Amino acid sequence: MVKVSFNAALAQKDASKKDDDDEEAATATGAEASGEKESSSSSQVLILPPDAKDPREVVPIGQRRAWCWCMCFGLAFMLAVVILGGAYLYKYFAFQESGVYFCGIKYIEDGLTLTESEADAPAPHYHIIEENIQILQNEEVEFISVPVPEFADSDPADIVHDFHRRLTAYLDLSLDKCYVIPLNMSVVMPPKNFLELLINIKAGTYLPQSYLIHEQMIVTDRIENVDQLGFFIYRLCRGKETYKLQRKETLKGIQKREANNCRIIRHFENRFAVETLICEE
Repeated sequence: MVKVSFNAALAQKDASKKDDDDEEAATATGAEASGEKESSSSSQVLILPPDAKDPREVVPIGQRRAWCWCMCFGLAFMLAVVILGGAYLYKYFAFQESGVYFCGIKYIEDGLTLTESEADAPAPHYHIIEENIQILQNEEVEFISVPVPEFADSDPADIVHDFHRRLTAYLDLSLDKCYVIPLNMSVVMPPKNFLELLINIKAGTYLPQSYLIHEQMIVTDRIENVDQLGFFIYRLCRGKETYKLQRKETLKGIQKREANNCRIIRHFENRFAVETLICEE
């Protein structure tokens, strides 16, 4: 029988080594547990109930009503702009797309009549007026543009005859002033009849040789609100000094000019020529 004995120092060494191994294992286990705890804590997500609202999305009721009213007013304003803009563009393009006639008329102004056929009668001396004419038959409006004449003693002008408003407007292009007067139905031919006359002149079937009528007008009061005169006269006179006119008698033949400060516009809107004197007293 053999008796085996262990050294006490070796046994203590083994026990100490075992204890060290146990401490290292415990330390490692604790570190893992701590890491898992920290990871779990850092990855924690707040979960709200299905019927709960995010506090950031909560808007006061008063503010929501204010936004609603602002949107309503904005939509109403945009709709009004679209309607008014559409009406203006319709009139503008209707004005631009209509046909423009460039024609003239021959007239005499020396007191002779066209019926004189005597052999010893002097030959009449004819003058010519040329102008651009545009007619909007549906709107009952006539536009006349008188360019700078070559030989006649008159001024360039733009004229609007508005039969719907029963008004006539003259724009003196030299002075850049507008003058408005009630429409003279006995002198200005209606749009439908005037258009037929222009078509005949253009076709060469009607070459008018006519006389000259004189009319004199006196400048009176100034008009401040031209927007009340209708779209077409407003379009002609906006931004310009605009005055009322008072008509004197209209005579055939030569009329003595009593006023000194007068502007002369020779034009035609009928089968005869018209000399319009716009005078300031």
